[in-house]
Amino acid sequence: MAVILIVEDDALICEMAGMLIHDFGHHIVLASDVGEGLAILRSSQRFDALFTDIYLKKAIFGGCDLARQARLIWPELRILYTTGNAITDSLKAVFVGGSHFLRKPYTSAQLQSSIESLLAT
Repeated sequence: MAVILIVEDDALICEMAGMLIHDFGHHIVLASDVGEGLAILRSSQRFDALFTDIYLKKAIFGGCDLARQARLIWPELRILYTTGNAITDSLKAVFVGGSHFLRKPYTSAQLQSSIESLLAT
């Protein structure tokens, strides 16, 4: 069982992803923006993975910024990005090394496969 922080500013998507990942057998913690996500990461709780939207409403490329700061706190943290927007080469260049990507909309099976691949790395 992994501990996964989900950072998503769409409350419905956040809840659905959280329920699915919980059903996959993992412990989840939810956050709605970069600030809340960072506060949670700075707590004493250990995290295995971060699942974050790239484009968070309160910060352009917020998920990428969050991932960089998260790795400073948890160097071994696994990162899974998601977005329904186009992914350009310039955006890929700001991804944290070794991270994974899942395009929205995704199915339960795609999410489960992505989480399993992420945790296997």
